[in-house]
Amino acid sequence: MIIGAPFVPDGPLGVDALGMTMRFGDFAALDNVELKVQPGSFHALLGENGAGKSTLVKCIMGYYHQTEGQVLVGGREAALSNPKDAHALGLGMVYQHFTLVPAMTVAENLVMARDDVPGVIDWKKENRELETFLAGMPFKVPLDASVSDISAGERQKCEILKQLYLKRRFLILDEPTSVLTPNEADEVLGMLRKMVVDDGLTILMITHKFREVRAFADEVTILRRGKLAGAGKVADLSSDAMARMMIGAEELTVQPARVGAVGATRLELDGLSALDDAGAVAVHDVSLAVRAGEIVGIAGVSGNGQRQLVEMLAGQRDASGGEMRVAGEVYHASRDEMRLHRMSLLPEEPLKNACVGGMSVADNLAFREFDRAPYASGGWWLNRAAFRSNAEKQIGLYKVKTRTPDTPIAALSGGNVQRAVLARELGGDVEVLIAANPCFGLDFAAVAQIRAEIMAARNRGAAVLLVSEDLDELLELSDRLVVMFHGRFVYEARASEADLTDIGRHMAGH
Repeated sequence: MIIGAPFVPDGPLGVDALGMTMRFGDFAALDNVELKVQPGSFHALLGENGAGKSTLVKCIMGYYHQTEGQVLVGGREAALSNPKDAHALGLGMVYQHFTLVPAMTVAENLVMARDDVPGVIDWKKENRELETFLAGMPFKVPLDASVSDISAGERQKCEILKQLYLKRRFLILDEPTSVLTPNEADEVLGMLRKMVVDDGLTILMITHKFREVRAFADEVTILRRGKLAGAGKVADLSSDAMARMMIGAEELTVQPARVGAVGATRLELDGLSALDDAGAVAVHDVSLAVRAGEIVGIAGVSGNGQRQLVEMLAGQRDASGGEMRVAGEVYHASRDEMRLHRMSLLPEEPLKNACVGGMSVADNLAFREFDRAPYASGGWWLNRAAFRSNAEKQIGLYKVKTRTPDTPIAALSGGNVQRAVLARELGGDVEVLIAANPCFGLDFAAVAQIRAEIMAARNRGAAVLLVSEDLDELLELSDRLVVMFHGRFVYEARASEADLTDIGRHMAGH
């Protein structure tokens, strides 16, 4: 029966989503999907971008009302017209992006999240009760610290603690480790796993990291293009099997082997510094040399100066000190210098930083050389036939899925925008490549292709600087690994010899 007053059964809480269909006009974001999360289990939800994961959990949390299907909480059908209904049943969600108020203390964030906050708050009493609550929790956080002053790992712990403080017994975690160091990720998931086992907490985790699924989850459900692609016990499924369910029959690009000798230094950073948009020091006196035929990876939790460093190399931010050199010559990141030194860029958020969304795919593919032959005569008379011919060739080579070369590039999926940028930036001879989070948020096929192209550029003799928040990606591609913390380079090692514990420790500033 459909419940009226909230009924929350004793013991661990299970949630089932049955026959879930969600349509937005003619588009079916979910098509008869089934999800069964057993009480007291750690369940992983896998799927590429656009597979329907977010739509499914938003239906469970009452943000959307499904077109068809039902949600069972504790074995009973639940009427979830809004998130408050879900909260009343013990369901909570920890979002990928923090929801804490930075200017408030940890204690204030916890107390103000309640529905029963009194008009006048007795903070001595509230702090005593919070201390008692924390004594029974696996996480320890500083209650009197401002959220803006604590680390990303501590903020994520606060988000989880907030849900437990509000007595949620079924937690949905949306990419919970995306802002954590490897050590913090294992610590947080390990503690949650212990609560699942010891205290009967139930967890549904959205993730794309197979290592975390295999290490912490009991069962997994996999979506592909809005449909159920597979489900089962993690112990019965290999990573390859789960990946195959996610991508279906699509063939993945095979990454080339690491070959070739390291050559002369191509890119040098010498005492380089930069300020952020507020005038604070973001990059402080960093020095680094990247040689031909090697990939140097820069690791770090987001917000430690990586973005400003890439912006200097791309000509989007002025240096406040030091200098950059390419092939021994001082480099100011002008278009002419990039052409001279055959320098290419794969920036983060390519639609924002490397494209003009309203212009066609063909126009965007020609940006590097649009004012030169064969695209132009005299530097200004454009040859549209050459634009189209180049676009058709690159679209085929780089598997860019677009209706026509004249389609606005903003109409393409994220993976296909990045493929188009890849075609433009790697279509010619490349001697220096700067890549910033090049695979963030992309599907398996696009990730495999982009990583293969980066390795191929390295094998052809390019000097590659790869800035990424995905440590697995860095370890897979890099020859050398550098950790950036608070705007400084604090650790360097051969990637093949790097210790994950050491990397995580330096990423956290220890």
